[in-house]
Amino acid sequence: MVKTIKAFSALGALLLTFAVYAAGSVELESAKNDPDNVNSLQRGARNFMNYCSGCHSARYVRFNTLGRDLDLSEEQLIENLMFNAEKTFETIEATMPMDAALRWFGQAPPDLSLMARARGTDYVYNFLKGFYIDPDSPTGVDNRVLGGTSMPHVLWELQGYQRAVFSTDDNGVSHFEHFEQATTGSMSAEEFDEFARDTANFMEYMSEPIRSTRRVLGTWVMIFLVFFWILAYNLKKQIWKDVS
Repeated sequence: MVKTIKAFSALGALLLTFAVYAAGSVELESAKNDPDNVNSLQRGARNFMNYCSGCHSARYVRFNTLGRDLDLSEEQLIENLMFNAEKTFETIEATMPMDAALRWFGQAPPDLSLMARARGTDYVYNFLKGFYIDPDSPTGVDNRVLGGTSMPHVLWELQGYQRAVFSTDDNGVSHFEHFEQATTGSMSAEEFDEFARDTANFMEYMSEPIRSTRRVLGTWVMIFLVFFWILAYNLKKQIWKDVS
């Protein structure tokens, strides 16, 4: 009885922790991405290499793996993605030296290989869309999803700059309401949403390149187990049919 009470107490504490975390977390818009959409992954790879790989590495992903999974030839890899690599078996390395990044931004930009798995694809999608003007920030911007980020708004030419509108409740707590466009970028809001979705989609793929293969293999394993269970059940009935 005591063990049961302790178990329920621990479960209650765990659920309370989750509830508190959820209450304090930022509400995220669904990315609605599709990791099986190869065209989206190709665009996301282009976006990542052009706008992210200058500062961020992805050391768990090799270029030849990208070529195989994204239906890209070696020539396409070399011409369109391999800006700072020589061999297709190399991994994605940041162009910026880490010691320089540490000096300029106060901390080295993280490796992004597993970011989508660690934080979630919706988090990545909303982070890319979440920069807003903040005169008090050293970079001139802050981010709704990751407050106090040291990352500058590298996509400002595409998205433009936006202002964040906050409201304050009775307890003096500030809550995000919406964004207001301050300056326009080269993309419309819809086009930038697609850009962010493709990039987040590619980062989800990077976090588990074997995802599609694993799911197909898992389906075949389940089919085999069901078939084997039917076979074993009928064999058991046949062996024991004469036993009273």
